[in-house]
Amino acid sequence: MTADEAVERIVGALGRVDGLRPATPEPAWLPAGTAVDLSAECIEIRLIATRLPIPPLLEQAAGVVRPVLAGTEWANARLRLVVTDLDGAAFG
Repeated sequence: MTADEAVERIVGALGRVDGLRPATPEPAWLPAGTAVDLSAECIEIRLIATRLPIPPLLEQAAGVVRPVLAGTEWANARLRLVVTDLDGAAFG
């Protein structure tokens, strides 16, 4: 699997986590994959939370991302999930 394919699959997996979305910079037409950085040592995923509480959402995100990485060169990389923003919708 290439790095681009891994990023695409990670972003797709995160779509199953209600309450988190990839944090993409402006302009909005940039792909969601810009929120993911891959290296052999660490995978950093920048996220925006749209629900609270955040810790269970991050656990769920890790649970959907790890299987995507199984068997790849990133399988043993540290997973760093960074909530960069909290959407106003999280406050109801």
